[in-house]
Amino acid sequence: MKNTRQVPAVTSLPQSPRDEADHRVRRYALTMTIRIACFALMVLVQPYGWYTWVFGIAAAVLPYIAVVFANAGSDSTETIAESPVQELEAPRPEPTVIEPTDPTVYTIRESRQDGS
Repeated sequence: MKNTRQVPAVTSLPQSPRDEADHRVRRYALTMTIRIACFALMVLVQPYGWYTWVFGIAAAVLPYIAVVFANAGSDSTETIAESPVQELEAPRPEPTVIEPTDPTVYTIRESRQDGS
């Protein structure tokens, strides 16, 4: 039986660990930047009102959200590699007909010649 090997398509391969880590660091930095903006808006926006509490709660909760998202990583489901090579059906070869021929028979006769 022929050993068929699936060639993975580049588009179906998972993200490299370095790219995944870079993506998580950028997401964490963005979330923490939003937290700093919430702190600034909480202090600078006058007069104080209900939105001051919203900015304060967001500034308090965003570190937890940032850490959870940074540690989550990528999708944990297994990606199935799709082969870009399409397998084509080859036509079946014509059956070869072997005509019976008289086989050549070789006969070997041995005799004992040990002097007795």
